[in-house]
Amino acid sequence: MTGATGTVGDAVTEFLLERGASVLGAVRNADDATHLREGAEARHFDFSMAPSELDHALEGCDRLFLMRPPAIADVQKYLFPVIDAAQRRGTHQIVFLSLQGVQQNRSTPHYAVEQYLKSTGAPYTSLRPNFFMQNLSTTHAAEIRDDDDVFVPAGRSFTAFIDARDIGRVAAAVLTEPGHIKQAYTLSGEQSLTYRNVASTLSDVLGRSIHYRRPSETEYLSRLRTQGKPEDYIAVQKMIYRIVRFNISAFPNRSVRRITGHPATTFREFATREKGAWQK
Repeated sequence: MTGATGTVGDAVTEFLLERGASVLGAVRNADDATHLREGAEARHFDFSMAPSELDHALEGCDRLFLMRPPAIADVQKYLFPVIDAAQRRGTHQIVFLSLQGVQQNRSTPHYAVEQYLKSTGAPYTSLRPNFFMQNLSTTHAAEIRDDDDVFVPAGRSFTAFIDARDIGRVAAAVLTEPGHIKQAYTLSGEQSLTYRNVASTLSDVLGRSIHYRRPSETEYLSRLRTQGKPEDYIAVQKMIYRIVRFNISAFPNRSVRRITGHPATTFREFATREKGAWQK
């Protein structure tokens, strides 16, 4: 599986191992291998490998969990060959981590990957998650911890956040149970929250006042530039939060519960579990 040492990939690995599956974790070097969850086997892999090397990397893999690294925009050059190699190896299933609303957003690399999987007749399953709760404990952790402020230009919109661990639980289920080939699942939490709700929950959990001051898009993008973020990253953030303000990410569902038999993690449960990320 690709992305095995990342937030989602680690969760997929954990729940696959819990189900008794054997996991080959793709790693670029020996240092990456030390970050693999115990019980997974390291396998050298790089998206820039030649076709013969990709064939060797996928040897013995009957299923593939495929993630697009954020740094890779040219999926035709780097992801399509992996899909082709999986097809040559007779891989029984490719589970692709896509994104919510991808079917209406043809400009995203994820859309191109989904279309390629369909056009090649690959045995795919697409997972289309909503906003990760972990965005708040990683990307936005510093301003919450240091400034007591949730600083995103989301206006009064709602978001049905999902815990990345729930995505891992779903991926493990669809990789080990029948009936998921050529299916696409939108994965949202079961609650739809404003960022004011998020700030209120964080205040309760952390025992201090966390605020959501509704910064404008201009204020948010200006801060990113001040922080030295690259323009392509800023452009993505601009697009993301415009989608949020249109409430496209607002709709909860029960896909996690239906596929895994477990309810989706609530934001309060997540915040309680991860509160160390925001403690001073």
